[in-house]
Amino acid sequence: MEKKDKVFTMATSVCHGKLEVPTDKEVEALREMKSIKKRVRIIKRRLDSLALLGDDEDSPKGGELRTELATLKTNWDRWEKRRQKAAKERMILLGHEKNVSDLIKPD
Repeated sequence: MEKKDKVFTMATSVCHGKLEVPTDKEVEALREMKSIKKRVRIIKRRLDSLALLGDDEDSPKGGELRTELATLKTNWDRWEKRRQKAAKERMILLGHEKNVSDLIKPD
């Protein structure tokens, strides 16, 4: 068997079938991130409206909105990590990256 045939045989034995790009995990993360972004925009508009009305920045409503923004930021960061992990997993499955040990680490 020629070297070229060995490489082809090794490559085809690793194939996991047709891989959707982006993967389901990536789509899930992106969908959640889009939802968070939409909510952030709404909250920022509300904060801008409060500022235009002359409401004090330390008002209870403003405080609630800023707290919700902080929570959304935390959620965004969590989903971004999941998206990055899913993208790395896809790249490994496609053979573009080799570091499989990163996939074993828990979230």
